[in-house]
Amino acid sequence: MKMLIFAITAGMISASCAPSTPQARIQRHPEKFESLGPQHRELVQSGRIDRGMSQDAVFLAWGAPSRTFQGSRNNRMTERWDYSGTRPIHTNTFNGTLGRHYGPCMRQGFSGFGWGPEIAYIPYHIASVWFIENQVDSWERAR
Repeated sequence: MKMLIFAITAGMISASCAPSTPQARIQRHPEKFESLGPQHRELVQSGRIDRGMSQDAVFLAWGAPSRTFQGSRNNRMTERWDYSGTRPIHTNTFNGTLGRHYGPCMRQGFSGFGWGPEIAYIPYHIASVWFIENQVDSWERAR
C-alpha cells in the first residue's frame, strides 16, 4: 500500500513538472483542435498565433494565460491575455537578528547572524494577446 501511494505521488509530481507543449494540449483537447480550420491547425501545431484566431486556438498554441483582463472598445467586448514567467536572481543577504524570520530576505525558521546566499524569483512579462469578440486582434511577444 505504501508503494502504491509513493508511486501515485511521484507520478503526480512528475506530471506537474512536465512542460506543456502545443502537442500535449492538442492531445488533451482534440475537440478544440478539430474545430479549427487547416491554416489555424498548422499555426497551433508550431506554437504560433495570428490575427483572427479564436481563444481556443491561442490556448492550444500558447497555453493558459497568467492573467486575463476584460474591457470594451467601440462598444465591442475585448479581452487581453497576459503571459508571465519567472527568472531566478542570486543574492547574498545579511541576517542580523535571532529568532524566526518571515521577511522577503530571510528563510523561515533560520536563526543566527551572518551572510547567506539567496535565490529569489522575479516575474517578467512574456507576451500579451488582445481579443475583440473572442478573436485575436493583435499580439506582442518578448524576444
